[in-house]
Amino acid sequence: MAGRHYDEWAVGDRVEHPIRRTVTETDNLLFSTMTHNPQPLHLDAEAARASEFGQILVNGTFTFALMVGLSVAETTLGTLVANLGYDKLVMPAPVFIGDTLRASTEVFALRDSRSRPEAGLVTFEHRLHNQRDELVCQCLRTALLTRRGE
Repeated sequence: MAGRHYDEWAVGDRVEHPIRRTVTETDNLLFSTMTHNPQPLHLDAEAARASEFGQILVNGTFTFALMVGLSVAETTLGTLVANLGYDKLVMPAPVFIGDTLRASTEVFALRDSRSRPEAGLVTFEHRLHNQRDELVCQCLRTALLTRRGE
């Protein structure tokens, strides 16, 4: 299913995204080093073992980016003008290497664009759960989407 246009969404619409992703050590290492994040909890197995978690924590910004990425195919693929902002980002549980993550989305709000009559704003609430059904990440994403052509 491709992304939907602004006028194809309704508040309360829900999508369970079909692609799931198991996080690997390589994902975490590459993302942390590409973004110049030297946090030992992400990169140093000894430091991570000595922490309260006892193992390496997956970089939270990777977790957030993966959640949004998993949502794109069914929400904004081919209909996005621009992402306008992310709000209320929370990470209530840690993500570890080997966790398998799945995303879901609910339409939180809709608003016609005041400056672009050919588009509208959709606010999505994205949620990411692990294989134990624990919520590991959640946010609101406001996207400017095209309207369906006549």
